[in-house]
Amino acid sequence: MQSRTHSGVRPCALGPRGKLGVVGLASCADPANLIAGCSALHQLTGWEVEAAFTAPDGDFAGTVEARAAALNRLWLRDDLGAIVCSRGGYGSNYLLPHLDFEVFKTAPKGFIGYSDNTSLLLALDRHGLVSFHGPMVASDFANGHADAVSFCAALSGEPLDFSFAPGSGVTSLVDGEARGPLIGGCLSVVVTSLGTPWEIQTEGKILFLEDVNEKPFRIDRMLMHLLLAGKFEGVRGVIFGAMRGCTSEEEALPQLILRILGGLGVPIAFGVPSGHVSSGNLTLPLGVPAQLHSSAAGVRLQVEPATLIGSE
Repeated sequence: MQSRTHSGVRPCALGPRGKLGVVGLASCADPANLIAGCSALHQLTGWEVEAAFTAPDGDFAGTVEARAAALNRLWLRDDLGAIVCSRGGYGSNYLLPHLDFEVFKTAPKGFIGYSDNTSLLLALDRHGLVSFHGPMVASDFANGHADAVSFCAALSGEPLDFSFAPGSGVTSLVDGEARGPLIGGCLSVVVTSLGTPWEIQTEGKILFLEDVNEKPFRIDRMLMHLLLAGKFEGVRGVIFGAMRGCTSEEEALPQLILRILGGLGVPIAFGVPSGHVSSGNLTLPLGVPAQLHSSAAGVRLQVEPATLIGSE
């Protein structure tokens, strides 16, 4: 797959003896779920897993200082190939002023999360680092919701090729083809990035948006906010997640999306299962060249290797 679009700095791939670090950057994870998730992650991937524990601070996984220190410490460890978030919730935005992303750039690592951790995915992208929108330990691996195949492939230096046939739940809202790096994450967190130093950059990219349990009028408002902020200008294509719990009897979500974005003239797909899903949570590399093919015959998303072979 060829792409002229710039892609981010890629971490080294995990080999058979790879090791993952697990850290809580937002809300507290249930200890039992965290332990079960680490065990499941090891069993599914074969990689060693080590969790960084911080003392809870109210509903947060730790104080701002403790959470930032834990991430900084894991990132700079040579024996870790990637870092996986324990869960989402709220609070990762507190960390942004306390992290030196230029230092992270000198030792790139795989970073995997979604939901509230979208704030970190966007910050990494702003600093030219590849990251991964994918399953978390206590909220996905612990409950059997993760797609281990795409997770392992993404971190092992393999290209990803997702094909969704009609009837799969993934549909084309606007037919077409697009090329560009993927960027995005949880819609509500993407919107709150606007006006900050870590604001999402969308020009020339394929934008992925997903959320959970948001009322349609709030989805409408957030999409309009992004539209009025110019964040759909220069976008090559748009992919929506499953949007679990975001429907209503008054108006179908695809109809709402088409009312706002149907005139962009770019392909739009709906239903790709990454993020807030009940099963099969796919890992999507961000900052890596991708191709989107969207039509009534099916939706296909191809992503170049997100990690560099030769780490071990």
